[in-house]
Amino acid sequence: MKSGGHMSGYTKILQKSGEYLTVKKCVDERRLPMGIIGLSSACKAHYITSLCEQTKKKALVLCPDEAAALKTVQDLSAFSSGALFYPSRDFHFRSSDSSSKEYEQQRIGVLSKMLSGDYSFIVCSVQAAMQFTVPEKELSRRSVLVKVGDDLEESALVSALSSAGYVRAEQVDGEGQFSLRGGIIDFFPPGKSEPVRVEFWGDSVDSISSFETESQRRTEMLSEVLVTPSCEVLFESEDVLLEKIKDFASRIRGKGAQKIKATLLDDVSKVESGVRLSCLDRYLPLAYENRETVFDYAKDCLLFVSESSAVKSRAESSSKLLLEDIKAMVEDGYLTKGLDSFMLTVAELFSLYEKRGAVFADDLARGSFDVPVKELVSVSASSTPGWDGTMSYLLEDIEPFLKRKFAVVVMAGTEKSAKELAYDLETEGVKAHYYPVVPAEFPEGAVSVVSGFVSAGFGYQSLSFIVFSISRKTNISQRKIRKRFSGGKGIASLEELSRGDYVVHAVHGIGIFDGIKTMKVEGKTKDFIKINFRGNDVLYVPVTQLDLISKYISPKDTDRAVKLNRLGSDEWKKTKNRVRAAVKDMAAQLTKIYAKRLEAKGFAFSEDFYMQNDFERRFEFDETDDQLIAIDEIKNDMQRPYPMDRLLCGDVGFGKTEVALRAAFKCVADGKQCAVLVPTTILAFQHYQTIKKRFDGFPIEIEMLSRFRSVSQRGKIKKALKAGSIDLIVGTHSLIARTVEFKDLGLLIVDEEQRFGVAQKEKLKEKFPLVDVLTLSATPIPRTLNMAMTGIRDMSVLEMPPSDRQPVQTYVIPHDTELVCEAIERELRRGGQVYYLHNRTETIDRTAAKLKERLPDARIGIGHGKMSEEELSEVWRQLLEGEIDILVCTTIIETGVDVPNANTLIIENADRLGLAQLHQIRGRVGRSARRAFAYLTYNPQKQLSPEAERRLSAIREYTEFGSGFRIAMRDLEIRGAGNVLGAEQHGHMEAVGYDMYLKLLSEAVENQKGELKSPVQDEDNECLIDIAVDAHIPETYIESVKNRLFMYKRIACVKNKDDAQDVIDEFIDRFGEPPQSVLGLIEIALIRNRCSGLGIYEISQRKDILLIFMQKIDPVSIAMLSKLMRGRVMVSAGKTRPYLSVKLSKFTALETLSEVLKILETAKAQSEEAAEH
Repeated sequence: MKSGGHMSGYTKILQKSGEYLTVKKCVDERRLPMGIIGLSSACKAHYITSLCEQTKKKALVLCPDEAAALKTVQDLSAFSSGALFYPSRDFHFRSSDSSSKEYEQQRIGVLSKMLSGDYSFIVCSVQAAMQFTVPEKELSRRSVLVKVGDDLEESALVSALSSAGYVRAEQVDGEGQFSLRGGIIDFFPPGKSEPVRVEFWGDSVDSISSFETESQRRTEMLSEVLVTPSCEVLFESEDVLLEKIKDFASRIRGKGAQKIKATLLDDVSKVESGVRLSCLDRYLPLAYENRETVFDYAKDCLLFVSESSAVKSRAESSSKLLLEDIKAMVEDGYLTKGLDSFMLTVAELFSLYEKRGAVFADDLARGSFDVPVKELVSVSASSTPGWDGTMSYLLEDIEPFLKRKFAVVVMAGTEKSAKELAYDLETEGVKAHYYPVVPAEFPEGAVSVVSGFVSAGFGYQSLSFIVFSISRKTNISQRKIRKRFSGGKGIASLEELSRGDYVVHAVHGIGIFDGIKTMKVEGKTKDFIKINFRGNDVLYVPVTQLDLISKYISPKDTDRAVKLNRLGSDEWKKTKNRVRAAVKDMAAQLTKIYAKRLEAKGFAFSEDFYMQNDFERRFEFDETDDQLIAIDEIKNDMQRPYPMDRLLCGDVGFGKTEVALRAAFKCVADGKQCAVLVPTTILAFQHYQTIKKRFDGFPIEIEMLSRFRSVSQRGKIKKALKAGSIDLIVGTHSLIARTVEFKDLGLLIVDEEQRFGVAQKEKLKEKFPLVDVLTLSATPIPRTLNMAMTGIRDMSVLEMPPSDRQPVQTYVIPHDTELVCEAIERELRRGGQVYYLHNRTETIDRTAAKLKERLPDARIGIGHGKMSEEELSEVWRQLLEGEIDILVCTTIIETGVDVPNANTLIIENADRLGLAQLHQIRGRVGRSARRAFAYLTYNPQKQLSPEAERRLSAIREYTEFGSGFRIAMRDLEIRGAGNVLGAEQHGHMEAVGYDMYLKLLSEAVENQKGELKSPVQDEDNECLIDIAVDAHIPETYIESVKNRLFMYKRIACVKNKDDAQDVIDEFIDRFGEPPQSVLGLIEIALIRNRCSGLGIYEISQRKDILLIFMQKIDPVSIAMLSKLMRGRVMVSAGKTRPYLSVKLSKFTALETLSEVLKILETAKAQSEEAAEH
C-alpha cells in the first residue's frame, strides 16, 4: 500500500511517540549501535519505513533466515514500496556440477538495482549478507548501458555478453541466455521480467525492445537497456582464467598438493579443448582482488539487525557448515589454502555492526547485544492476532477501540477485498472509509480500510492507534508471473524437430524426418523437407506445404518404435478413416449426453451470500487469475437449473483444491450435502485434514469414510449421512457402495479422476444422475483440446503457477555416492526429509540397506507399487508425521500426497524417465516456502541413447520457463488428453499422432454441432504448387533450423491478407527485414488458399507453360479466360485429370498465376450471381 507524496499517515502517528523520537534522534546524531526492544515483526517494518522516510535514507535489514526475510519484505511492502529480497546462494566446488542458476541471477538482479539506486530496502538472511559476491566496481564496470543510436558493433555486444557469463542459445527462453541472428541480439538480463531485443543498423543500435518468451514477439520499445552480468564469478576472458589457475597451481605446496593440482590442471585442459566449465565457484577467490559482500553495496544505508540473537546463532552455524564443506572438499582435492574464502567470519560481521552503526530491533530483551550499544529504547507496542476474514470476529475486535476513539486501520489484502470490506462495514453501521493510497492522517473513532497486509496486526495504546490485518501467506517470488506455456500447439511441436524424429504427413502417413534439403529447380532455389517412409521410400515436401506435416506425438511416454507407412499404399487412408469414424461416434455420444443433461432437472443453487464472502476472504493466498475464472465458471454452472458436469484440470499444486472447496461451501451453505471422492485412503486423510482446517469456525459437519475408520465408526457415519447430519464427507470408493445413502446430495467432487476405472465412473453416473459433478485432474490438458471440445464438454484449466513457489534448484550430474550422501545430510541437518527414487522393485531393499550403511542415524522407509494399499498408506502416514527421514521409492511418488517438509529429491538413472514424469516427480518437492533441491543422476559408465541425452539436456535447462519445461508440459498435457478421452480414444490417438487426431476431432465436433461452414476440406484436396519462383528462407537470414522450421510452418498456415501481414510483421520483429524469397513464400501461401476455393488442386510449370489442374472445368470461366488472355490458354478436358495450360509470355510465373486466379474468381462470382437470380 503506497502513500501519496506527503508524509504518510503511518509516519505521522509515530511523531507523537517519545520512544520513536528518541530512536530518530540517535539515528540523526549517529549515536549508534543502538538497541530497540518490544517490536513485533510488523512494528519493526513500521519503524524502519518511518525512519527511512524521515532521514531520506535507504535500509539494509538482516534477518536470521530466508523465511523471516521474506516475511519482513512483505511487512515493509505494506507501508512503502521498493523492498527487495536478496537470497543466499549455494556454492558448488566441483567444476562439473551442472546446476540451475536462479538464485545467483536473483542476487545479481538485486545488486544491479542497488548500483542504480532503484530500491528503498534490501532484506536478506545473515547467511546471504556474509557471502562474497562480485565486487561493486567490477559489477559497475561489467554492466554496459546500451542506448538507441549508440555506435556499437554487434561483435562488441556479443563479447560483452559472453564475458558477463551469458550462455548462447538458439532462442532465448530463460535468464542468462543470449541469441544472435543477422543484426539482432536477444538476451535476458537477471532481475528483468522480460528479455530484451537489440537491433543493429550497420555499426549502430537501431532499436531496443522487450519481448515475450513464448511468442518471441516484441512487447514495448525501450530507449536504453543495462546489460548486467548473469553470474557472480567472472573472469575477463578464458585466457585470464587459464593464466590465474596455472599460476595458482604452480604455487601449491605441501600435503595433498598433487591431488588439488590434478583437479586444477584437469579444468585447464577442459578449457583449452573448448569445453565451458559449468561451475566456477571454487575460483571465486582468484576472480577478484577485493572480497566484497552486499554490505559494500549498502555503504550509505541504515543497518537494521532483526532478532539479533537468532541472527548470531544462524551466522555461527552457517560458518560452521561452510567450513565442514570446505574441509571435505580439501580432502577430495577440490579446494586448498587460498581457494577457501567464500564468506565473512562472524568476527568480521560484528566489526561491521560497529563500523556501520547497527540498529538492533528485537521483540524480547536479551542479556547483551553482539557489540556494545550506546542507547537502548524499550517500546510498548501490542500485537493483534491475524484476522481470518470473518466479519463477525472483526466487528467484535474493533468495537471497543472505536468506543475509545482509536484510529483503527484494517489491511484487507487485495484492493477488491478492501473496497468490499469498507462497504460491508458501512452496511453494519460502522463509520468506515476505503483509501486507495495511504492518507496523510488516519481519522480517530473510525475505520480506515486499506489494501495490503502484514504478518500480524499491532497497536500502540498510548497513541490510540491500532492495525488489524487479514492473515495471508507471504509471496516469495519477485519475478513477474508468466502464463504457463500452453502446449499442444502443432506449431510449437514442429520447431522441436530433430533428425530422426517421427512426423505425420497428412496425406501419406507416418515417416521419419531427415532434415531440410535445399535444391535448385529450374534455376530457382527451394527448400524441401525430406521424409523417409517404410521400404526406403523418400518424399521431398516443398516447405510451402509444411502445414501438412506435424511432429508425431504419442500419448504414451515411450521410446518404442512406431510403425511407418509406405508411400502410395492406402493403409494410412484406412487408418485415418477408422479414427475419423471413431471420433465421430465419440462426438455424437458426447453431444447426446450433453443435450440430455441440459434437459434434466437439477437443483439451481442460489447466488453467493455474505457467508460465502467470509469463507473466500479467509483464503490465505492471493488467487491467480485462472483460479478466479474457474471459480466463476463453476458457480455459474451450479446456479443453473440442470446438473453440472465440469472438469477442472491443472498441474500439481496449482490450487485446484481451493477452487473445489469454494464450490463445496456454496453447496453446503444452501443446505445440501457434498461428497469428495478420492482414489486412496491416504489422500482421503490428507483432504480431510485440509478441509477441516479450511472450514474451521463455520457450522459445518465434516467426516471421512475410509479404512482409517473402524467398522463401528463407519456404521455411525453412514447413519448420520442418511439422516443428513453430516454436511461434507470425504472418502474412497467405499462412498459409491450400495450401503451408503445420502439425505440430499447436492455436489460430488471427484479428485484425480484418471485413477478411477471406467466401471466406477459409470456406477457414479447411475447412482447420482441429477447431482452436480466437479471432476479434478492433476494432469493438465492442452488448451487446444479444451477448445476442440467446446460445447460438448465443460472444462476449466488452471495454467498459472501460484506466486509463492520458489524455483527448485536442479542439478544434472553423474551418480556419485559421496555427493548424494552429502545432499541427504544437508537436508537432514535442516530438519527436512528426502525422496530417493530408485525405480526397480527387485533391488530397492538393497539400495535402502546401502544408504543405511552410509547414514546410520537416518530413519529410512521404502515405498513401491507392489506393496498393498494398507502398507503404502502406513508409509505415507509415517512420512507425513516425520517418522521417516528418507523414503526410498519408485515413481509411485508421482501420485502421492503432499509432504511440505520433503525438499530434497534424488533420482537414480534419470535418463530412463520421460520428461513429463520427471516434471511431475520434481513437483513433489518445493511445496513450502523452503528452498528445494532436485538431483537428477545418471550412470557415468553407461553410453546414453541420443533420446536420453536430449531429454537430460532439456532438463538441464529445465527452469520454470525453459524449453525443457515446455516439452515436459506438452508431453504431460497429451497424457492428460488421453485421460480425458478414455482408453479407446488413446489407441486412436496413437495411430495417427496427437495433432492429426485433434484435427479430426475438431471436425467431428463442429459437424455434430452443425457449425461446419464448408464441407470438410480433406488434405487430399489441398493445392500443390510447384512453380519457378525463389521461395525459401535463406540460411543467411535465419541460421537456426529450429527457427526456420517454425517460420515455414507459420507461413504455411497463412489463409488471408491479414495472416500474411501478421507473419511479415513477425519476420521483421524477430529477424529483421525479410528478403524477396521469403515474401515469395508468403505469396504462394496466399495463392494456395485462393486455389482451394476455386477447385484447383495442383499447379506445376514446364518451361514457359503453367499447368493448372482442376476438379472440373467450368465453360463460363474458360470462355472468360480465353477472351482476356487471347492465344495463351489451352484446355485439356480429359476424363482423368482435366487441366488448363497457360503460356507465360513476357510475365513471371507468379504474375501469370495471379492474373489467371483473378479472372477465375470474377467468373465464379458472376456464375453464382446468375444462379441466385
